[in-house]
Amino acid sequence: MTQNHLLTSGLLSRRLFLGAAGGTIVAAAAAPAWAQGTTSPDGTTGEPLLDIANEAAARPMPKMEVEPPIEPERRVGYCVVGLGQFALNQIIPSIGESRMSKLVALVSGDREKAETVAEQYGVSTEAIYNYDNFDEIAENDEIDIVYIILPNSLHAEFTVRAFEAGKHVMCEKPMAVSVEECEQMIAAAETANRKLMIAYRAQYEPFNLEAIRMIRDGELGTIRSLDNVAARPIDLENPADEWRVVKDLAGGGSLMDIGIYALNGARYLLGEEPVEISATISNPEGDERFTDVEDILSWRMRFPSGVIANCLTGYSFSGNRFSVYGSDASLTLEPATDYYKHGLRVMTEEEQTEPQIQEKNQFALEMDHLAEAVLNDTPVKTPGEEGLQDVRLMLKIYEAAETGAPVTIDWSYQRAVPAEQGADQQA
Repeated sequence: MTQNHLLTSGLLSRRLFLGAAGGTIVAAAAAPAWAQGTTSPDGTTGEPLLDIANEAAARPMPKMEVEPPIEPERRVGYCVVGLGQFALNQIIPSIGESRMSKLVALVSGDREKAETVAEQYGVSTEAIYNYDNFDEIAENDEIDIVYIILPNSLHAEFTVRAFEAGKHVMCEKPMAVSVEECEQMIAAAETANRKLMIAYRAQYEPFNLEAIRMIRDGELGTIRSLDNVAARPIDLENPADEWRVVKDLAGGGSLMDIGIYALNGARYLLGEEPVEISATISNPEGDERFTDVEDILSWRMRFPSGVIANCLTGYSFSGNRFSVYGSDASLTLEPATDYYKHGLRVMTEEEQTEPQIQEKNQFALEMDHLAEAVLNDTPVKTPGEEGLQDVRLMLKIYEAAETGAPVTIDWSYQRAVPAEQGADQQA
């Protein structure tokens, strides 16, 4: 929301407003002389520019550049499943920054922790569930959407159970650890007549959306190549990372975790699907963290347009950069998929520019997208089919790495709603 024009123009200080009593400004004498009419901003004298005492508390409503939140009773109720680091530090606080969403229930195996969170965020203790009595959410009419934030191998089970309870579902990525599980989740959504959305937050993030727009509008010319790096060091002393190196829980290593950003990013930036994949896995010798899953994985995807995408992920180094090279210009997103900080550079032979883009809370944006879809019964732009596509492709990447030979993609997939479209631009 923009500040009152009186403040931004310098006519009144914040101190004057803080000193107001009963809606009347009581500190007018502290205003600059020109604001009282004795001297104008350029040093000349003249008529008062503003009768502070009579007019300051009754100025016209300024234009609101950000839509206000909808009425509390109309907001869509979220039940967060899994109270780990990501849920507590990103998702739950972001619900408070949303326009259409509210936190109404929690699911955790730790009752004491859940009660602490419930008290902090105003959730009733009667709306705390565990993994055994999870199905009782069916009896809570305040819950509209269940947000699954669990280890990858548990996504399918709790998504299906949520649909059986009559709820819509937001599921973290990767959608599941197998094609069969993804298909079960999609079928359960159809049977329940409820919406399934995969939490591809970057597809709702303003810097990524601007990069997509520039590519679609031809501002880079003909796209020739793409390089994506998504990697982070894993820390097994952090409980949030322990399960990520256990294949039965994670489904894989760095590719299934941070690497999915590079994969999905290549697809939504180019707006097409790969037809061939080759890949290589490199695990450091003697590093016991990677006896069950991969550390470094590099892969190459060929697209129908002829564009080659080179992607890299890993658990033993840092990298967060997407680069797209066109015949007229190139762009780099760096950081590309950070939680709260992003950068976009556009380069030609003559200059480098950095478009001015406002940072927004991508978690709140994606949750509000699903909330709006529930309220208006409109499609979501990252449905279960989008999650299934990435799981199928990741399994092909593993196959290519294991065989050492290129793998052909023998199925077709077309994104139902283009990634560059927002909730108000649904097809």
